[in-house]
Amino acid sequence: MVQLSTDIVELADSIRVGENSAVSLVEGCLNRIQSINPQINAFVHIAAQRALETAAQIDQLVANGGDPGPLAGLPFGIKDLHDTCAGMPTRNGSLFDADAPAAQQDSPHIARLRAAGAIPLGKVATAEFGMDGVTHTLAHGTTRNPWKLDRTASGSSGGSAAAVAAGLVPFCTASDGGGSTRCPAGYTGTVGLKPSMGRIPRLNGFSEHSCAGAITTTVGGTARYLDAVSGPDDRDRMTLPKPVDNYEGLIETLNVSGLKAAWSVDLGYAPVASDVARVTEQAAGALVEAAGLQMTDRSVHMPNTYMDTNMRLTESFVASLEQRGILPDNIDKLSPGPKWFVKKFYREFSTEQKLRALANEQMLEQQVASLFGEVDVLITPCHCRDAYAAEGPLPEVIEGKDASQTHAEPFTMLANICWNPSISVPAGLSDDGLPVGLLLTVPRHRDDLVLRLARIWEQTRPWAQIAPAFVG
Repeated sequence: MVQLSTDIVELADSIRVGENSAVSLVEGCLNRIQSINPQINAFVHIAAQRALETAAQIDQLVANGGDPGPLAGLPFGIKDLHDTCAGMPTRNGSLFDADAPAAQQDSPHIARLRAAGAIPLGKVATAEFGMDGVTHTLAHGTTRNPWKLDRTASGSSGGSAAAVAAGLVPFCTASDGGGSTRCPAGYTGTVGLKPSMGRIPRLNGFSEHSCAGAITTTVGGTARYLDAVSGPDDRDRMTLPKPVDNYEGLIETLNVSGLKAAWSVDLGYAPVASDVARVTEQAAGALVEAAGLQMTDRSVHMPNTYMDTNMRLTESFVASLEQRGILPDNIDKLSPGPKWFVKKFYREFSTEQKLRALANEQMLEQQVASLFGEVDVLITPCHCRDAYAAEGPLPEVIEGKDASQTHAEPFTMLANICWNPSISVPAGLSDDGLPVGLLLTVPRHRDDLVLRLARIWEQTRPWAQIAPAFVG
């Protein structure tokens, strides 16, 4: 088995100057996919010939003195919720879209990646319609964590995280409507950024929770990726102006000394496993010291909006399924996770419940605004325990404590509701030897700050870029 570097910056720069070949990189990724993918079930569609043809064009451009772009020749996996016109269907992890034809256009996100020189290699597994905390579907089976194959790579971007953690490709696209980029990164020892709302354009500019993103192995790679895809697009009313400075430079130079940090192990409401609490608290202290931050004694108690927000998200999900004729008669053709959410909330959307859920989210937004009026970064665990069973279900008990109102990933939702940039980086290992994610969340539009802090942590405590079982 050929070992591949997974650092986006190192690989792209070597191709741009002709030291490495895009064709050889694509061939290496295809070989690893053939060898490893049957064990982890990350890729669900491969477009090998088209990728090799694109790679050959990039190599020829370099040979002729041209520059293919900052992501030159990098093969990547596309989460199977995202459209690309590179000869691939979008099947949404669902039996209902199993026969979908190839998409006819790129999403704005994918179009910008291709314009920057990246090469779509295939589609990676997603939770069905993005509605699950594990990636276990009737359409594509179970995606497994490369660190331990009986454990989950999380969801909904589980295929993205598994592919990157196993070294199949340098990066994969992801999306995050409640933690679906950061939780998979946290469980697999990779890097997952949810940027500020509007930083990356989407086709659906009315979605108020979900952001496009990527799973990578390094903070520098995430910064270069964000530089390539950020900026306004009139198809998305929420998009932000292009940043004046590039993130790849700011992660090395931004002065963060003296900024204030708040630490919370549970946000005041969630049960957290003792090993996760210990690992993340130690990491938070080490980051504060390395970055020259001031750790405040500011108490952080937030309203638990986890179930309320899931109810609101499920309401939209149910409406789309009804519009397509999937509900009510075909509920048994949904995968276990989405079926659970539908059964829990279907026909339960009373006016009183919806108003209560919205009021709780508005209360959270006010409390987060108050918090960031006093501190510059909130540090928490990314998740309440290490990776659980690959097939699910979502945990309802953690170390004997009731987790039915939080499951294992309640902390990420805050940034989706309040539109803050938030990143998961590896904090260390649980008692079972599995990755534990450290979650950094900062004020709106301060993507530069969250990336700089993540970069300082990466320099302080470098992590394994590939799961140990798949190194070499």
